[in-house]
Amino acid sequence: MILFVTRILLLAFLCVSCVERQKTPPGALVIAIESGPRTLDPRLATDATSVKIFDLIYNGLVKRNDDTSIGPDLAISWELATPLQYRLNLRRNVKFHNGKEFTSADVIAQYKFLIDPANKSPHRSSMLMVESVEAPDDYTVVYNLRQPNAPFLGNLTMGIVPSGSGKEITENPVGTGFFKLAEYSRDEKLLLTANGAYFDGPPKLNSLLFRIIPDETVRTLELESGSVHLIMNPITPDLLPRLAKNEQLKVFKKLGTNYSYLGFNLEDELVGRHDIRLAIAHAIDRESVVRYILKGLAKPATGPLSVANRFYEPDVETYEYDPEKAKSILDEAGFPDPDGDGPKVRFRVEYSTSRNELRKRIAEVFQWQLQKVGIGLDIRSYEWGTFYANIKKGRFQLFSLTWVGISDPDIFHYIFHSASFPPGGANRGRYISGEIDKLLDKGRVVTGKERESAYAKAQKIIASDIPYVSLWHSVNVAVSDRKVTGFTVAPDESLGSLHTTRIKR
Repeated sequence: MILFVTRILLLAFLCVSCVERQKTPPGALVIAIESGPRTLDPRLATDATSVKIFDLIYNGLVKRNDDTSIGPDLAISWELATPLQYRLNLRRNVKFHNGKEFTSADVIAQYKFLIDPANKSPHRSSMLMVESVEAPDDYTVVYNLRQPNAPFLGNLTMGIVPSGSGKEITENPVGTGFFKLAEYSRDEKLLLTANGAYFDGPPKLNSLLFRIIPDETVRTLELESGSVHLIMNPITPDLLPRLAKNEQLKVFKKLGTNYSYLGFNLEDELVGRHDIRLAIAHAIDRESVVRYILKGLAKPATGPLSVANRFYEPDVETYEYDPEKAKSILDEAGFPDPDGDGPKVRFRVEYSTSRNELRKRIAEVFQWQLQKVGIGLDIRSYEWGTFYANIKKGRFQLFSLTWVGISDPDIFHYIFHSASFPPGGANRGRYISGEIDKLLDKGRVVTGKERESAYAKAQKIIASDIPYVSLWHSVNVAVSDRKVTGFTVAPDESLGSLHTTRIKR
């Protein structure tokens, strides 16, 4: 108890020190986040924090609405001139933050950057179906496709940067969004100021200050003290009752489209085996984690798509918690338990995670659950940047991550197609299935019932092959000072509502 009180006092002191070091600009909304963006270049980013920041700095040609439908953004309208040609009409009189006018030349330049292998964009595969891009005039762009592509428009949500943008954009972003960069100190803070020339009207706030605070206790204390106005996922569920009782705060909850999973390195000689993954799937008690650790702020998942998605396939193989079955599978696989219920294990595997307290706590539960069936789990927690870099490079046996904002089933191509190994995609476990490749390629070119059928079959095969153990779909949570108005939690965690957010003084 003494140590706990001492820690709280120390952290409180650190909070005061942080406030003194980082003076808040007048009228700024202060948001505390766990980690900073890995890059501010939308052409290169895949991490969730970067994508959230992009909602503020950039605009895509189109955008996703809350119901996952496609809406206009920098393109005000479009038409499918032929099954192989999309013609987009661009918004006029839009200025980048540096004063340059947005035109079709910027769209052409971005396409060329993405498809150039030398740039190693993780989004390159999303443009490979394009045969060519033309600009009949400054406000018209024509995409000529190699073959019909059902999810194509959804690939145009990426933020547009000015033509000629190079490596400098990674830390000095220039977009057309309603906020623009004023200051960026890596792993410390990100200050954005209002774009008064924004085409849809300037934001209600003068500025946004993102303070990068890895320790959740510090983030919470700063929120309670009023030094921070808003915190968002991840929030340890145990903290919510305390925050909900604080009359100065308000809690937001909304079931999201996020998908948490346990991933395997399929090139590993141990977890690359289907029987080992099957045993692990039956040894994980997801329901208990959702009930006792996440306090009900999640729903068990059967795959990347939630039940709210019209492409969701319910009839897939699932893996109920069954430790006895897991033991039997391991015995048959040739890994007998050396001492029954004793402390010795059949084998050990390494589990990679970040230093987030909730993530580490869940890892410890998995460790305890796997120990019960004779599997030793060695937890390795890393600073976020190191952890994420290791996962992209395949330096893991097991890991857990969360996909944020899943909408179109074409996400399966990005994470399960054999052409999507990093850096050109996010098939981090190196999953290979010729049948899956064919179905995911087909899902890109057919529409209607045919497309639904292709993804239904793909979901069944993937669930059976177990490249992932599906964990849960999260309930998105945010807590703000009551002086904050107009903020809403989006299903995909996007921050678009900050355009109309205010803070009373």
